[in-house]
Amino acid sequence: MTANGWGTALDQKPESLRRRYLALVMSVSVLLFASYADAFGTRRLVVPVAAPCPVGDVVQSMRTLPGGDRLPVRPLVAINQAYAALDSIVQPNDEVALIPPVAGG
Repeated sequence: MTANGWGTALDQKPESLRRRYLALVMSVSVLLFASYADAFGTRRLVVPVAAPCPVGDVVQSMRTLPGGDRLPVRPLVAINQAYAALDSIVQPNDEVALIPPVAGG
């Protein structure tokens, strides 16, 4: 403890530091469909990101994964089953979906 009564990071026990770190990081569940599921080899990913963050940060984190190079510059996204802009904020326990382009005729 310092003279002013405030502790320093060095005063913190490792467990309390871990809890504080985990409060700053969240795991976002990302649903993948069609060509995106093929690119990533799964229909669901769990992506660690800062809490809270824009959904664009989730997409950016996914670009670092194998298959992430197949994502377009501005993919269509949804948060909790509602279409969202890339600057929309993702909260803990939100579900993100990446919607691939659809061709029809």
